[in-house]
Amino acid sequence: MDPILLVLLGATAAYIINGKQQRQRIALLSEQLRPFQIEKSIETITQGYLRAMGETEEERRRQILELMQDNEQQLVNQFSRFTAAFQKVSEEDARVSRLPIGIPFANQLLASQTFDMRKALQIHSQGFENVIRNDAQRSPRDRAYMMTAEILLMQHTCHWFCKSKSVASARMLARNQTPHEQLVASVSPETRSAYLAMIG
Repeated sequence: MDPILLVLLGATAAYIINGKQQRQRIALLSEQLRPFQIEKSIETITQGYLRAMGETEEERRRQILELMQDNEQQLVNQFSRFTAAFQKVSEEDARVSRLPIGIPFANQLLASQTFDMRKALQIHSQGFENVIRNDAQRSPRDRAYMMTAEILLMQHTCHWFCKSKSVASARMLARNQTPHEQLVASVSPETRSAYLAMIG
């Protein structure tokens, strides 16, 4: 067989298999998220934050951010329940490849090069709780900025689980003009430390 044709057939097969595995991960995450209103809460919170930051008067900004507190607590509660439910996913299905691009069967063949999505969600859940509880007494503006970073990093992790790190980073850059490194630098120190230890 022509070597070029053989390479093309191999690349096509890898593309098809990789696409199928990605669709399975997307379906798994969607199924786990379905009972919760996490996306709706995130949309409400981020829109509220944007509105608040657009205010020129400090008092008006503070009032809008205070109105977000119920929504923030709802997100914390919903995400905590989602994280607990996701712990029932098998270890094999929860693996996330640390490789920058999606490769067929990488999670199975290179298990040492993976991290556990169950642990990742626990880190993000704890991060949400820490920022909202605000033991560090951050200003409302700084707290909102940090919570936004926590939310975006969690979304990056979900895209990474479904596709790959490079795809997740490209999406984050395209949709939010935010590099992955900036997200990591902007979350709470506790989240950053646990996250970096996890992804190696």
